[in-house]
Amino acid sequence: MSIGTGGGFGLSAKQRLQLVQRLAKRRVAEALAPDDPRDFSSLPGLRDFGLIQAALDSLDLPSPFNIPHDARAGAHSVIAGREVINFSSYDYLGLNADPRVAAAAHVAIDRYGVSASASRTVSGERPVHGALEAALAEHHGAEAALAFVSGHATNVTVIGHLMGPRDVILHDASIHNSCLEGAKLSGARRIAFPHNDWQAAERALADTRRGAERVLLLIEGHYSMDGDVPDLARFIAIARAHDAWLMVDEAHSLGVLGSTGRGIAEAQGIDPREVDIWMGTMSKTLAACGGYVTGRATFIDWLRHTAPGFVYSVGIAPALAAAALEALTILKAEPERVAKLAANGALFLRLLREAGFDTGGSGGHAIVPVITHSSVGAVRLSGALAEAGVNVQPIIFPAVPEQSARLRFFLSAAHTPEDLRTAAACLAHADAAQRRAG
Repeated sequence: MSIGTGGGFGLSAKQRLQLVQRLAKRRVAEALAPDDPRDFSSLPGLRDFGLIQAALDSLDLPSPFNIPHDARAGAHSVIAGREVINFSSYDYLGLNADPRVAAAAHVAIDRYGVSASASRTVSGERPVHGALEAALAEHHGAEAALAFVSGHATNVTVIGHLMGPRDVILHDASIHNSCLEGAKLSGARRIAFPHNDWQAAERALADTRRGAERVLLLIEGHYSMDGDVPDLARFIAIARAHDAWLMVDEAHSLGVLGSTGRGIAEAQGIDPREVDIWMGTMSKTLAACGGYVTGRATFIDWLRHTAPGFVYSVGIAPALAAAALEALTILKAEPERVAKLAANGALFLRLLREAGFDTGGSGGHAIVPVITHSSVGAVRLSGALAEAGVNVQPIIFPAVPEQSARLRFFLSAAHTPEDLRTAAACLAHADAAQRRAG
């Protein structure tokens, strides 16, 4: 099934002409305006952002971003007073409103207050921090773990601190922004290999290993944009053959992959100790906020005393640490949640593919994209689905190349088969209407 019309953000010739005319008027107005060195117009990407805004305005399309929710955003949510089936949250196992998780957070607030108030290095530890880190280390089969206040900041500070200008970071082309920012911060030479192409990664590593002091091979366990997974055994073998560290970002794998939700290592029958650094977040399956890394005790202790994003940043709030710990406990005790999510992912992927939608390489786990090949097409479909009571966000240029624009569905164990069938039917109806309208 073809969605949108390809180039020019999926606009017709007439719409493209209208957009060009509108932008031309804007540029004339800008040219006549006095120079203002404080107007931020030199910011990178600002003009691309303006182009998208102008395209949305010219077509009278409301922005699909930063929409307020009136209630908990789980498998269902309330937007503008209306209940919707929600596919825009990472609540993969439906634990965000679990009363046991909420109770653990309340107990921690009553005992420790709302905030850690300062860096844990400065203000001291709360027992819940250590308990969470011990549980995370056990979950990944590692010696130790360290929790940070933000998942994004975890990758930035760990990668930025671990590597240096004489090092090489080899990463998947689809790696998360947080990893890219950490790599930039490190000053290391950065080399991207085509998505999930372990053969290309091996060739690149063989070509660049000489002269590099240290090498970090960086992949994800479950890619957030495409919903696919790498061949972990291949990447382990590559890292070992070329004396490189292997770091796997499991942000979207925890609670999703493997029969008990232990991640890609469990799903592919691999000893997790073969991976040097596991990274994950608490904001998805674990219904809290923050990030963590696990690995050898010496490495984790070094980070604890030297990583800027830990030493100089406030510690994770005790209530969030307690909530994440309780969610992890529930995950371990109730693997049926993981099985339900897997069944939902497989069903939804099948429904969309049977309807002819392009779902890319998604494995049907917790993330299923619908590639529209048009930013405007993606925004239009998102708006039509919202009117039908289905909330799903578009991913558009410049976040992805124009031909890769998409809707991205995040699934939950709390979705019912009826939710999934309704969403698939609404998508098919909206797409058909959009194609008829040209």
